[in-house]
Amino acid sequence: MSTPSLSDLPIRRLTRGDVSACADLSEDRGWPREEHKWGLLLSAGTGYGIDDPDGGLVSACVVTSYGPGERPELGAIGMVLVAERHARQGVGRRLMNYVVEQAGTTPLTLHATPYGQPLYEELGFKVTGRAEMVRGRFTQGGSVPSVTTRPATAEDLSAILRLDAEVFGPDRTHVITRLPAFSDQLRVAEKDGRLIGYAALWPNMDTHVVGPLIARDTETAKALVASLAAGSDRPLRTDIDVRHEELLAWLKERGLEGVAFNAVMNHGAPGLPGDWTRRFAPLTVAAG
Repeated sequence: MSTPSLSDLPIRRLTRGDVSACADLSEDRGWPREEHKWGLLLSAGTGYGIDDPDGGLVSACVVTSYGPGERPELGAIGMVLVAERHARQGVGRRLMNYVVEQAGTTPLTLHATPYGQPLYEELGFKVTGRAEMVRGRFTQGGSVPSVTTRPATAEDLSAILRLDAEVFGPDRTHVITRLPAFSDQLRVAEKDGRLIGYAALWPNMDTHVVGPLIARDTETAKALVASLAAGSDRPLRTDIDVRHEELLAWLKERGLEGVAFNAVMNHGAPGLPGDWTRRFAPLTVAAG
């Protein structure tokens, strides 16, 4: 019996039951397994994958859609992976073409590594921004931002969702409502009884990731990061929009180092919706 060619293997929807196979694929490509993150993405988003007849996955990716369920306003593509043994055979291009076709007229966004950027450009994605990943042990000290932060409570959820809609744009209630269970910490910043920022800290392998980070201004963002770091015993990691130069400089003064740059790319829209001046970091680059 002949082995089917890669182009004949069907593309299917992934489920939470595929978390382990997706983590295996990550590991195959030298990425961390990130099962905790895969679990969130496959429950809040739509996973696509190609099964390998010999076991495991040939390829996978996840699309997280935002806005009304029947008419999404934005789709974020992430975790685009092809098994090493099937690399450079057009599998990634085929999967991405499929995802773009499935999206129809819905604008798409993704964070591209330098390795993946040429493929996305060929598919019509355009660079609209840049983010820097920083990582390291956060050192407390220096001047403390005079902004009040505290742990979020269930009563804060409606205010968090209102602020998020202002800043992010399309509704992402289905993601934000998962943060209390997904994160180790969820904190809010407030002034005169009004919510002016929020941020989550979630576990990812040996680090804690700061994201999303939504704040009225840089001082509020600093206060949220410092308060999250105070409750963590791990190195921090986050992806900051490079236009937030002051926050990036402050994080590096506090011990974090630049690790990599990703290009923010869009398809079908000139850029991301919402208010970038208050959007400092995504939940994860895979979810936009």
